Amino acid sequence: MSGQRAAIGPLIAIIGCDGSGKSTVSAEVLAWASRFGPATAVHLGKQAGTVGRKLERWPLVGAWLGRVIQRKSDSARAQRDKKSPGLLTALVLTVFSLRAARRFRRMLAVRRQGLIIITDRYPQLDVPGSYDGTGLSVTASGNPIVRWLARRERIRHECMTRHVPDLVLRLNVDLDTACARKPDHRRALLAEKIAATPLLTFNGAPIVELDATQPLADVLAAARVAVSQTLTAHGFSASAR
Repeated sequence: MSGQRAAIGPLIAIIGCDGSGKSTVSAEVLAWASRFGPATAVHLGKQAGTVGRKLERWPLVGAWLGRVIQRKSDSARAQRDKKSPGLLTALVLTVFSLRAARRFRRMLAVRRQGLIIITDRYPQLDVPGSYDGTGLSVTASGNPIVRWLARRERIRHECMTRHVPDLVLRLNVDLDTACARKPDHRRALLAEKIAATPLLTFNGAPIVELDATQPLADVLAAARVAVSQTLTAHGFSASAR
């Protein structure tokens, strides 16, 4: 080991649109980081889309439930800054937000133990409405209870985003590639996420840009270099394990 290790473990976030290869890169980065010391991975997304797709596979009512969740999410996103959604929609969005915040707190507890943390996705405040941002607007008019829920969600996100990652690996992908890799995802939603990807700053965190349309071996090689540099700067070395 070189240098002096930090009191808390390094935090490496992997972000990108669906279809950019986050899951694959996260798994490989975790394996690589484990050479330097104890490491763990955590998913920090709200997982609303994942839950909706799982519900669609339920017998009898699954397809209906999946459509309801998707429709309410789309409606809330489209009208976000104009009018607050209905109470039921706001409650659904709040549940997803609370689940993500709980995973974030658990991640922080593990990080305080000195483990290297690899996250798939990361909360942000740069682009509201999707992409791990706030789902409810604090400025939209409407139900006072919904507006209160929006303020609470904003506070949760402000608390989470104060924890700036030590490294962000940003996977950039074009729309056609993302659609080919994720044929079960809606093209419009993927386009929205691709447009938002370069706007995310994560409170000034160091960001390494990776072209996710390149061969996987090249993407992983670039990721390993960035991760090695970050972990070495935090007092870790590959000889630690």
